[in-house]
Amino acid sequence: MQRWRGLEDIPEDWGRSVVTIGSYDGVHRGHQVIISRTVARARELGVPAVVVTFDPHPSEVVRPGSHPPLLAPHHRRAELMAGLGVDAVLILPFTAEFSRLSPGDFVVKVLVDKLHARLVVEGPNFRFGHKAAGNVDFLKELGTTYDYEVEVVDLYQRGAAGGGEPFSSTLVRRLVAEGDVTGATEVLGRPHRVEGVVVRGAQRGRELGFPTANLETLPHTAIPADGVYAGWLTAEGEAMPAAISVGTNPQFDGTERTVEAYAIDRVGLDLYGLHVEVDFLAYLRGQETFSSIEALLERMADDVKRARELVEAAGSPEAAFRADDGR
Repeated sequence: MQRWRGLEDIPEDWGRSVVTIGSYDGVHRGHQVIISRTVARARELGVPAVVVTFDPHPSEVVRPGSHPPLLAPHHRRAELMAGLGVDAVLILPFTAEFSRLSPGDFVVKVLVDKLHARLVVEGPNFRFGHKAAGNVDFLKELGTTYDYEVEVVDLYQRGAAGGGEPFSSTLVRRLVAEGDVTGATEVLGRPHRVEGVVVRGAQRGRELGFPTANLETLPHTAIPADGVYAGWLTAEGEAMPAAISVGTNPQFDGTERTVEAYAIDRVGLDLYGLHVEVDFLAYLRGQETFSSIEALLERMADDVKRARELVEAAGSPEAAFRADDGR
């Protein structure tokens, strides 16, 4: 899959293509329906499938300081999109100047002059251009002038049979913030992941017999609510069952919020300096303080036991979610 950073990276001889545009943070199941439809139509037409996205998130430029928590960094999004069959991802640097492009200028500069769009696939709520003034109706209107078609894909819904809410990155962020990682998994189609480099912490876990990998997470990462979780710690391609702690460690009067993962039944791991991933399978309990170190150790042993059982039942991060999403 080709990855372009800015319009200047697009090859000069690039031909027609099928395009979809959006932030696509998390590449959740709703996104997957739109992207998969983009790929399917591209295959039918015999042209490449292209996803256009933005960095930083547009809200950070339009309303500085309002950057939403990120569900997946761009390299992870590209990896997920490649798995869906996308041929190229274009990351557009979203600057103040770019934000002032009118919807018409956006279409000409991006879709017409550079990507030579034959078809654009979007959800019904797609907005674009200065002050989000453009919508799918305007996109269709311009298509008659610039020789491209527009296909609108219905939004996927959570609990649709009961009149549920549309899948969205906002929904996933709320579920993650509430610690409902099971609900987040339902919308994402896989466990929520947090990435970062392993750094040295207070090393209390090592002293207590439960050495943890302390993550220095990526900026703006969506971190689950404080508590203890079951999941996986992946280092150098190996996914290891893990008990994960998120919070300030009030037992020892901590003040800094951290993400720490204990690789269950693994001895002698040296992960310092490695970039690792932590996937959240299930919430076990909230943050607590205990009357003694002995009581803490007893609860930690129980957390590890429950985490081990849940992870063994799930099998792997890839197998943790099974559902027919209608695709």
